[in-house]
Amino acid sequence: MRIAVSADNKNGLDSVVSPHFGRCPYFVVVDLDGDQVREVREVDNPYYGNHQPGQVPAFISSLGAQVMLTGGMGGRAISFFQQYGIEGVTGAYGTVRQSLERYLAGQLRGAAPCRESVAHGHGSWPAEGQYEKDELARLQEEAEMLRQQLDEIARRLEELG
Repeated sequence: MRIAVSADNKNGLDSVVSPHFGRCPYFVVVDLDGDQVREVREVDNPYYGNHQPGQVPAFISSLGAQVMLTGGMGGRAISFFQQYGIEGVTGAYGTVRQSLERYLAGQLRGAAPCRESVAHGHGSWPAEGQYEKDELARLQEEAEMLRQQLDEIARRLEELG
């Protein structure tokens, strides 16, 4: 199985998962044999600076991925991935390794549109294509995703304790 993971840097399995697949600078592509990692490679996102709807899912498809793990993606992207037969999975965070482990353990499944998708880039979020040029908006989205992740961790800790 081949899994693509949105990444903010090129550190292989130790790369930080990017909160939004289309706006990440890199993808980490992981080939698995069962649940064992066979190969890991980093790929530049050719559409990082600017992309049109469907371009990034088509690129991920061209890499031969069956799964796309990411922090978030828009509703149209989820549909594009479905058309390509790729399982889109949102809610990934931490490192690529941690997200892969959660996915393989069945703890990370399904895709739901991110907040920006619901708002279609209106309001306090930049228009499509401007996000890459707006560091403040990127950091705001990352902070929101981290808050959601902390809430989830706190909920899980409460269930265990």
